[in-house]
Amino acid sequence: MSTLKRVASTSIGAAVIGGLVVALLGGIAIAAGWIHSSDNGTTATVPALSTPPAPEPTSQPSNGKGLTVHQIYQQDAPGVAFVQAQTKPQPASPLNPFGSGGGGTATGSGFVIDQQGHILTNAHVVDGATNIQVTLGRSDSSQPISAQVVGKDPSTDVALLKVNAPADELHPLQLGNSGDAQVGDPVVAIGNPFALDRTVTSGIVSALQRQIKAPNGFTIDNVIQTDAAINPGNSGGPLINASGQVLGITSQIESPNGGGNVGIGFAIPINTVRTVVNQLLQNGTVQHAYLGISGTDLTPEIANALNLSVKSGALVQSVTPGGPADKAGIKGGNPGATMTVAGARIHPGGDVITAIDGKPVHSMTDVIDVINAKQPGDNVQLSVVNGSQKRTVSVTLGDRPANVKP
Repeated sequence: MSTLKRVASTSIGAAVIGGLVVALLGGIAIAAGWIHSSDNGTTATVPALSTPPAPEPTSQPSNGKGLTVHQIYQQDAPGVAFVQAQTKPQPASPLNPFGSGGGGTATGSGFVIDQQGHILTNAHVVDGATNIQVTLGRSDSSQPISAQVVGKDPSTDVALLKVNAPADELHPLQLGNSGDAQVGDPVVAIGNPFALDRTVTSGIVSALQRQIKAPNGFTIDNVIQTDAAINPGNSGGPLINASGQVLGITSQIESPNGGGNVGIGFAIPINTVRTVVNQLLQNGTVQHAYLGISGTDLTPEIANALNLSVKSGALVQSVTPGGPADKAGIKGGNPGATMTVAGARIHPGGDVITAIDGKPVHSMTDVIDVINAKQPGDNVQLSVVNGSQKRTVSVTLGDRPANVKP
């Protein structure tokens, strides 16, 4: 069975945490405005905001179609950093069943985003770190320098570091627009796989709108899948388009039996990262709207099996006790009753969300998209059906908790 691995390298194991599965098919679960995963799947999204500007590309396409891999490497490799994070021993937990034994040094990648010394990487690269050293790529003779964590967001696996370095040692990369990416577009990854600094690999955008599990058990949506070789140590490095702009942060790979690259890697989209960066710069933390339900798509097959009056929507399976949806009176399915419909396990009796703020809901993805565009404290109107009863429920969204609750 293949598993999804975060691709930081560590002295005590190649993959920091394993057992992460990509949700490509099936129902979609939401447990907080963003969501948490259930047996049926996961998803999430973030609106893009501006980030500090970066210099224009120093190279120009030689053929009118984009830069060559060599040109991209020359332009962007100086802005890619080698990150070493010393960690203390970590006990085993449901989200990290392997623990970290006696601690060690995790190695990953990062990239400079401004002249103030801010560097982006993955949250899992620096998770639990007691000391972080960064080697900048501007010069082959660069020495490791200390880095501080400005903030990190486990929900998107993004961390923002800061180093005090001379301006001539900093080479900010230009951030692109991941919303413009198309399947088949050429991409380049630059990072430090297996501590081999500033290694470049190339490939294409293999797929879009994938979903992966974040370090805290929630999920990340609109993830870019690529066949550019990504291995342990690539975590936190840039995935770059043909114009030399960063499309995303390389984060995880799917590989059989915990092995290395097999041509299926995943990058957190830069449009998601933009919002996270701005919040980390302003507050050091990130807030995500929280609804507090777990559910799945209502398909015609499920609707017929449950004898429902509607054929599409979001079928609520469980409601987090004390969460926003629970306080508003949203009803989950009966945990003591289970039906299997078209391979999906369903708890009958839950509410069906058919619209939010008057906009029709056809699936859990629709619910997720609306909630992801909101902020904690926002109010939403849910149109709900249960049996023959229809009602409108007002919900004040909360702030997503630090981890998925069991």
